[in-house]
Amino acid sequence: MNRSVYFDNNGTTALHPKVLQAMLPYLSEQQGNATSRHIFGRAARNAIDQAREQVAEAVGAHPSQVIFTSGGTESDNLAITGVANALGAGRIAVSRIEHPAVSRPAEALKWQGWKLDRIGSNRHGQVEKTSLETILENKTDMVSVMLANNETGVIQDVAVLGELARRHKAYMHTDAVQALGKIDVDFASLNIHAMSLSSHKINGPQGAGALILDKRIDIQPLLYGGGQEKGLRSGSENIAAIVGFGAACNLAATEARNRQSKLISLRTRLEQGIQKLDAIIFGAEAERLPNTSFFAFDGIEGETLVMALDKQGFAVASGSACSSDNTEPSHVLLAMGIHPDIARGAIRVSLGNNNEAQEVDAFLQALERELSRLRKLTAIAV
Repeated sequence: MNRSVYFDNNGTTALHPKVLQAMLPYLSEQQGNATSRHIFGRAARNAIDQAREQVAEAVGAHPSQVIFTSGGTESDNLAITGVANALGAGRIAVSRIEHPAVSRPAEALKWQGWKLDRIGSNRHGQVEKTSLETILENKTDMVSVMLANNETGVIQDVAVLGELARRHKAYMHTDAVQALGKIDVDFASLNIHAMSLSSHKINGPQGAGALILDKRIDIQPLLYGGGQEKGLRSGSENIAAIVGFGAACNLAATEARNRQSKLISLRTRLEQGIQKLDAIIFGAEAERLPNTSFFAFDGIEGETLVMALDKQGFAVASGSACSSDNTEPSHVLLAMGIHPDIARGAIRVSLGNNNEAQEVDAFLQALERELSRLRKLTAIAV
């Protein structure tokens, strides 16, 4: 192919042209601060309010529950550290397959006297209810389980886990960053108190996200200042990014069914091809995001294959793009019981709305060539 093909949409997505059009006036013309009371400030405030309504509608929440942040990482940290600061010392349980934006702030709470429990997952990448039940036998204050895993794409039964946490009077949070725009997401039906979202995963701009919050939850801000976002996220709002986030949510809600159908078709085409090449597909027997395939080939290093495919014009990932400096095997795969040698071979293809069937076919041809080359080199080395 004459151009590079982007297959790393779980890392970030391209800005949708309609989203860019919505943002442009706030990049080139709008100069008001949303806290100002003059006409320019009111225009900025109205734009933020409209975006708040669009984000809320996309997840079945009320606009008053939407707290804008700089992205998924800040939303996760606010959901965990902000509540922990309000509660004082306690016990938190997070799954072993969480994104570092959840697992690391949970670990940091230990410095404040918190106890941390890890919820196990099975070999399919599904968080186990029985593991959480055992943990909840001890008084637990917070639980966090992601709605869809960023590496495997496996969708978790958060509604069941959330109901269990609520029954034990524990605060329940879910990181829905990867789920939004790919599957139906409804705040109320998930039995949660808080949900983290990110704009750039749904063809919106980077630098915008949200925490959807049950208004009855006591939470402390991470940042203090002018008192924006009901005092929970001080700092002048990034109006253009927030407007773009709202526009992206609106598009995701209106185009969801068509997107899902296309992505499932492309992933099926991809996985039929890689199975012929003896791929090990992780989480294949679980319900997954329609765009995500995480797989490995025995004896092939994932990083080596990623670089080889990049030279062939295909951008894929070896795991989470947000922690790409980590050369250790995927913690998600290790939690699933995958042998470290196999886990080191993992690569992730995450398809997007802009991808087409001919790109998948070209990728499979390039993959077959590179696997043959790498296997020959391995045989020579042995």
